[in-house]
Formats: sequence, structure tokens, C-alpha cells
Amino acid sequence: MNYRLFPASERGFADYGWLKTHYSFSFANWYHPEKIHFGMLRVLNDDNIAPHSGFDFHPHNDMEIITILLEGELTHQDSMGNKGVIKKNEVQVMSAGTGIFHSEKNESNEWTKLFQIWIFPDKKGHTPRYEQKPFPNQQSFQLLVSPDGRDNSLWIHQNAFITRLHLSSEEYFDYHLHHPSNGVYVMNINGEFSILQHALQFRDAIGVWNTPVFNIHSSKTSDILLIEVPMH
Repeated sequence: MNYRLFPASERGFADYGWLKTHYSFSFANWYHPEKIHFGMLRVLNDDNIAPHSGFDFHPHNDMEIITILLEGELTHQDSMGNKGVIKKNEVQVMSAGTGIFHSEKNESNEWTKLFQIWIFPDKKGHTPRYEQKPFPNQQSFQLLVSPDGRDNSLWIHQNAFITRLHLSSEEYFDYHLHHPSNGVYVMNINGEFSILQHALQFRDAIGVWNTPVFNIHSSKTSDILLIEVPMH
């Protein structure tokens, strides 16, 4: 088994006024030579968007883009004609493929908090697509994203799985990887838990690979994000 710790305190930070964000991996003007990506996971941004502001129309291509709304709402519009509002506990997937333009705006009076995740696709040149779905039940183990839409999840063009896990205090959970060549980037959304005897607190993360299974022990009620991706 291999692992690497990603302390929250070592993330990049940018304050644009309307956007306050932490970067887990090199992004925009923040560059760290040892934090470019984790396997096929290229971006994990922890965004806070001010009221009545957001990202104007801009392009993407050949990237699987996933947005998880933690608080507030976000208005989406894109060059494929999609327009709608994403709300708390909804997830958005966008396959940029051959090219797409989109905007994401917080048109409400409250701050919006979200994770934006970029995963390299299995190949270039996919037809662009967009989908969003609510996950309101907050199940203990909620699969959000998969390669094939299993268990009511959204799907992307990659052998990747994104799960949100809720554990009670002093609960143990074994996470079984879906493929032996995959690794898992585990982030603490909230609470406190340990993996491989390393205690993880708010927004701390750990990457685990070269193992079929690993154990999570929550010392407090915890909300956990698991992003399983191919390592090569």
C-alpha cells in the first residue's frame, strides 16, 4: 500500500474578492511542482463565490468537470443550450470533449460553496455533454459519479468513482477499490477521522493506492469525499 498526505494547510489560496478559493493542485497563479495531479485527478478547488458574481462564459475542452454544491446555489448556462440552477447537495457533470463554453453564476444573496473537480477523460474528442442531479437523501454511502451511471449516479468518460460518505462517531468503514490500478483521494469535508493511523481534520486529505481496500475510522461524525481514479 502507498499513501501520501495532503494537509489542508498546504493548499494554495487565492482571494479575488468575489471568489475565495483553495487549490489542492496547481491551478491558475498557484504552482507547486509536487502537486500537479493525483493520478487522473487534475483539479480539486474549494470555491466560495460571493453573491451576484461568478464565472463568465469561458471555454474548456477534453476534461471531465464535476461540481458538488455544498451550500447556496449556482446558475449554469452553456453553449449547448443548457440553463438551470444547481442547489445544495446537487451534482453537475460536464464533459468538455471537443469544446464547450459555459458560465457559472451565484445570482442569490448568499455565498455559494462548492467543490470543483477536474478529471482527465479516457480519451480526447468526446462529444460535449451536460447533466445534473440532486442527491438529497444524504445516505451513509452515496455514489455520486461513476463510469456507467450505476446506483443512480452521474457518469463520466473515465473509470472514476466519486463517493460522499457519512460516518457516525466511532464508526469503522472499509472502502474497497473498484479496480486494482486505481487510487483514492480522500478529503475531510467535515468532522474527524483517521486512515492508516493518520488523523484527518477539516479539509485535510490523503491519497491511497496499491491496495484493494483500506479502513476509515471516524472519531467524530464525519462527512467524507472519496475520489477514486486511475493512477496512470
